[in-house]
Amino acid sequence: MRIVRLLQPPRIVFGAGCAETVVGDLVASGRGRVLIVTSSPLLDLVHPLVAALGQANVVVSVYAEIDAEPSLELFGKVRAAARAFAPDAVVGIGGGSAMDVAKLVAAMHDSAQDVHIAFGIDLLEPRRTYLACLPTTAGTGSEVSPNAILFDPEQRLKRGIISPYLVPDAAYVDPGLTLGLPSALTAATGLDALTHCIEAYANRYAHPMVDVYALEGIRLIGANLTRAVEDGSDVEARTALAMGSLYGGLCLSPVNTAAVHALAYPLGGEFHVPHGISNAVLLPHVLAFNLPAAPDRYAQVARALGAAEGASDGATAQAGLERLQALCRQCSIPLTLTELGIPAGAIPGMAVSAMQVTRLLKNNLRDLTAADAETIYRSAWA
Repeated sequence: MRIVRLLQPPRIVFGAGCAETVVGDLVASGRGRVLIVTSSPLLDLVHPLVAALGQANVVVSVYAEIDAEPSLELFGKVRAAARAFAPDAVVGIGGGSAMDVAKLVAAMHDSAQDVHIAFGIDLLEPRRTYLACLPTTAGTGSEVSPNAILFDPEQRLKRGIISPYLVPDAAYVDPGLTLGLPSALTAATGLDALTHCIEAYANRYAHPMVDVYALEGIRLIGANLTRAVEDGSDVEARTALAMGSLYGGLCLSPVNTAAVHALAYPLGGEFHVPHGISNAVLLPHVLAFNLPAAPDRYAQVARALGAAEGASDGATAQAGLERLQALCRQCSIPLTLTELGIPAGAIPGMAVSAMQVTRLLKNNLRDLTAADAETIYRSAWA
């Protein structure tokens, strides 16, 4: 059994209403200047937090312009604003984009390091500023992961910074914060979380300690995603999704994702397809490619999804792929690249771009060439 390194926040708080405890924790820790990084639709949610911190004599600045998947340019603007404010704590509130930016700002606002130098694994200089994250979607798991993603326009590709210094000091996972999430975003983010769990379980570097999180995350999301999409006020379903997403996030540090995410990045970078949608469209096709390498693993995924038992592991795994596609249909997720408006002529270029994401491709259960990537894209395009 290989050595595994589990990185997670020292404080993880889960449950309805737990977001309210962040104020007391910040005050008790002696923080006096707090930068909140969020998106404009969440300002109504953020205002009570700002008021409560103000009553405790904490100086607060709010940067609420993370309204799209973050680029290098956007990060530069937030970093400059943070340098001017000089916070002793950064709080990220929102989906993965807001939390990723908050994590990087906390690490780099008082650093001279060029962000381009930090892309990759373990290249980021140590963070000195306290960091807390509150997710408002059940999807990315960024609140507990060492990862942050930015779009690089020169490469037309999303690039990752992976470092233990990006793991927040505290994560507050409050399912109540997701109750207002529209059904389309609920579906897309939920399928992103599901992909995290599936790729962590069926992975070249899978580990029994991580399998526990991955399989339970698959079970929770598979059983509850449609419920939450159909009724956003279903607290039980929202709680299950929040927990499943948290488990998926905990898988990212020790194992991480693989070819689904690698092939999804060009869809977002070149065509601005939302990350969760990119993953959902490609997931069954990448798994079909991988299935011969580990039918037993994919059979376990299928069982966790609630698929029917087949005559063999391969047959059960195939039923799992059909269950995934049915789940996408139930959530009104596009099933093909054609539906996303991606031309067939773009496929060779996307395959070349995907092959640059070696940090994820190395985790895939089957070695994947550019020709294989093209084949997978074409199967998803038809």
